[in-house]
Amino acid sequence: MGKKMNPQARRNARHYALQAMYQWQITGTPAQQIETQFIANQIKKNIDLDYFKELIHAIPLDQKELDEHITPFLKRPLTELDPVELAILRLATYELVNRLDIPYRVVLNEALELTKKFGSIEGFKFVNGVLDQVAHKLRAVEIKADPKKK
Repeated sequence: MGKKMNPQARRNARHYALQAMYQWQITGTPAQQIETQFIANQIKKNIDLDYFKELIHAIPLDQKELDEHITPFLKRPLTELDPVELAILRLATYELVNRLDIPYRVVLNEALELTKKFGSIEGFKFVNGVLDQVAHKLRAVEIKADPKKK
């Protein structure tokens, strides 16, 4: 049996992965180079390092597919989105697509927390609106079965 997932370590992995994805989007630096830099210079606290590595390597590889899930719910081109909010949308969409072990409510909540911390003042409303629609498309069965949903 595997080790138990630590929610705070997972949250920290998302926190650093968001920063790494922002750097990747802005500079185009390869994920391996960003990983090395973050591990050497930035990661200072309890982190799920395997999850951090998964996110920063998989999201760039899956970018086209992730963007295809996001784009139908946007009112403007991806190129006009705030880069932090785009990185959050990609990260959360990756989790919705590939990490069915993470409940959709957790994915959305974590994305909103990251947006409130790093995004624009009203950015969480935009991110929430887009991700809610993405989640309804990708996790319809889970959402329908959710007793907390109306």
